[in-house]
Amino acid sequence: MTRSVRRTRSIRRTLPVTGAGVAALLVLSACSSSSGSESGSDAAGSSSSSSTKVSGTVTVFAAASLKESFTALGKTFEKEHPGTRVTFNFGGSDTLAASITGGAPADVFASASPRTMATVTDAGDAAGAPATFVRNQLEIATLPGNPDRITSLQNLTRSGLKVVLCDKTVPCGAAAQKALDASGVELTPASYEQDVKSALTKVELKEADAAVVYKTDVQAAGDKVEGVDFPESAKAVNDYPIALLKQAPNADAGKAFIELVKSAEGQKVLTRAGFRTP
Repeated sequence: MTRSVRRTRSIRRTLPVTGAGVAALLVLSACSSSSGSESGSDAAGSSSSSSTKVSGTVTVFAAASLKESFTALGKTFEKEHPGTRVTFNFGGSDTLAASITGGAPADVFASASPRTMATVTDAGDAAGAPATFVRNQLEIATLPGNPDRITSLQNLTRSGLKVVLCDKTVPCGAAAQKALDASGVELTPASYEQDVKSALTKVELKEADAAVVYKTDVQAAGDKVEGVDFPESAKAVNDYPIALLKQAPNADAGKAFIELVKSAEGQKVLTRAGFRTP
């Protein structure tokens, strides 16, 4: 037998073994790769889950007009993050801003205007740039059935009509004054209220015939009042900014709450309450 023949037979004998070895290696490699991929996926999932896990109490200072929608979002937040608790301080944005700059402990501030938010940012008490999350527009709240037949801002100047406004220092009051200026109407109200809920309550209790408040508050009051649109309200739309506070006791939870407010879920709750998207 020649060397050439022996070499050929040797090659024929080793080829099947080599092919099987390659196949085995490929299978092992695939299993290893799959296992590694799954491990990486599990690790990424675990990392993602741990990075969004929050606990403890988150304190939110928010404009009075946000009461209904934020209270609902607070319950959603607690459900999505077991072990957390959301506490709110609702009121006039200017009063809340003054409390924050005065050292009141809070994680999040949601204001009814950029001007009142600026009080906090100018003092260096915000952790970052505020983000506008909704807008709100004014409406005239009247007694149920609108017995005084109020159809415009001009009607509010009628003799004997008791009208209340928010104080000019709070966003709803500043917006009302802007609308009145745009319409050329001079109005002396029966009283100035410290926040929009207080102004609306005067009408609900029949202590006033009308109030200039937000559409969202009229909607929240249901059949206790009746709303009247007026064209000048388009010139006095308020942007609502929200910000994490620099000295936030629970910054992680504060960030998570802001994320919920800005999310599609949060926006759905807010627009259902009558707010407009930015």
